[in-house]
Amino acid sequence: MSPAGGHRGRRDAVGGAGGGANALDALVRDARSAVSPLRRTLQDIFEQAAEVSEGKVASYIPELARADPAWFAVSVVTTAGECFDLGDSHRLFTAQSISKPFVYGMALTDHGREGVLERVGVEPTGEAFNSIVLDPATNRPFNPMVNAGAIATTDLLLGKDYPERVGRLLGALGKFAGRDLYVDNGVFMSERETGHRNRAIAHLMKAFAIVGDHFEESLELYFQQCSVLVNSHDLAVMAATLANDGTNPLTREQALESTYVKNVLAVMLSCGMYDYAGEWMWRVGLPAKSGVAGGLLAVVPGVLGIGVYSPLIDAKGNCPRGVKTCKEFSARFGLHCFAAASERRDQRAEINGSAR
Repeated sequence: MSPAGGHRGRRDAVGGAGGGANALDALVRDARSAVSPLRRTLQDIFEQAAEVSEGKVASYIPELARADPAWFAVSVVTTAGECFDLGDSHRLFTAQSISKPFVYGMALTDHGREGVLERVGVEPTGEAFNSIVLDPATNRPFNPMVNAGAIATTDLLLGKDYPERVGRLLGALGKFAGRDLYVDNGVFMSERETGHRNRAIAHLMKAFAIVGDHFEESLELYFQQCSVLVNSHDLAVMAATLANDGTNPLTREQALESTYVKNVLAVMLSCGMYDYAGEWMWRVGLPAKSGVAGGLLAVVPGVLGIGVYSPLIDAKGNCPRGVKTCKEFSARFGLHCFAAASERRDQRAEINGSAR
């Protein structure tokens, strides 16, 4: 387990953003998280989840097959800015589909709710994430969390040319993470060379005018967003930013207008875990998104964000260790969005106590 506050990128971002006062705030948060009772509970959950051995490393993108199945990390960041990192929390991997809700937030900012809804729906599909299927009634992708919807969402991102759109994309994701983020060029090239199914999806949507004339450029941009490097700590900060109404709890920078946060969280809750989304909502009840590189983030609105990394992936594209972590976390603290008040009261006191 890495020490609280030991993430250099986080501390540099906070210290650099506002000088000595912000650095002092970070030190106070580090001291509080180091003695928080939440740390013991997280350690127990981490050890339980580490025993899960189901799944296998994704190989349909060749670069992903290089991951070590033993890698495992869990990070939690509260809306008060306290950080808890366990295991391989500094190990970088590519965001893959975890980028989708954040790019969806960008599209909402650029075009508004109705403008985005004209191109991308918000209904769960029950289909695999890479299915070549559109809504037969509207010809739209069903939602922005499957590949078709994500490609259409990326196509909506504004910019005068491709470099500006890439810059906007990386800048927006960096605001959520609280640090500069970069693309893994090896994975990007691997995505480009093997992304024939995604190209088929894009061409189908072009036939129905869901994507515009620069859709091939947008497909390149989609491969870029999937190839952005993050770690479990970054995921927890990004999730905590959504939990904090779009404001990064470490840098205090607004990453997404608060009015659109509810829309992002809604599609994460109903569609974020591929064709496991219904059971996830039933068992865990938290907005979440997974990626085939092994990342998973979950949001407890108003409280905290969770980031998990394990490259072992099940048949539906989710990491079993991440699912186990979030199940345990939700159950122990009564965090299911529809949990009774009696389930929440005592358990949440431990979380809230860590922020005092």
